[in-house]
Parts: sequence; structure tokens; C-alpha cells
Amino acid sequence: QVQLVESGGGLVQAGGSLRLSCVASGRIFSINDMKWYRQAPGMQRELVASSTSTGITYSADSVNERFTISRDNAKNTVYLQMNSLKPEDRAVYYCNVDVCVSSWYDCPHYFWGQGTQVTVSS
Repeated sequence: QVQLVESGGGLVQAGGSLRLSCVASGRIFSINDMKWYRQAPGMQRELVASSTSTGITYSADSVNERFTISRDNAKNTVYLQMNSLKPEDRAVYYCNVDVCVSSWYDCPHYFWGQGTQVTVSS
């Protein structure tokens, strides 16, 4: 019922920047928390950053001075601005949202994006 489409991944040199986008669509009454996860080869999926509907944000210690999460509620979009990228940031990045589908009380329902590959070369 809800689709998340990610974009913005790719190959970048160490020290470079990328901005990931995730657009939600479908039968959405409201979007609550929006999050970015990543999964590196052989590693567990980990939370990178999150943002509440009112703009309260969290970032993992490994990225919190380099990555910034933001959102545009009017566009149902969450972004992850990634600066000073390191080879260790190589991973598939996934967005995740929780939504209310029919009313303020029909929550939470969680949905995942398809993932976008980020590769950092040195």
C-alpha cells in the first residue's frame, strides 16, 4: 500500500559527498518517523539516522559529524546528506518509514525502500 523509492547512491571518492533521497507514496494518512539504515557486506543492518515528524533527529556515532538527515514533509521525502565519505561508509542504504494509513490511530505501519548502493573509493 505504501511504496518508498530511493535514489542518490553511487560511486564517490573518499572525502566526497552524496545525497540520498527517499520518496514515500501510496495510501498514507501521515508519516511519522523516517529513518536511514545501512548494511555493509557481512555486517548487520544498522541504524544511521532518524527524524521525527517534528524534526527531532538522531545520528549514529559513526556518522553524526558527517551525515545529516532531513525531511520535506510536503513532499513525503527524507534525505541523507553524506559528506566526507570514507571507505567504511560503503553499504547498501535503506530508508524506512512508519506511517498512519487511515487515521491518526492506525499506526504504526513500517515500510522499507529498495536500497541504494553507496561505494566509496580511496
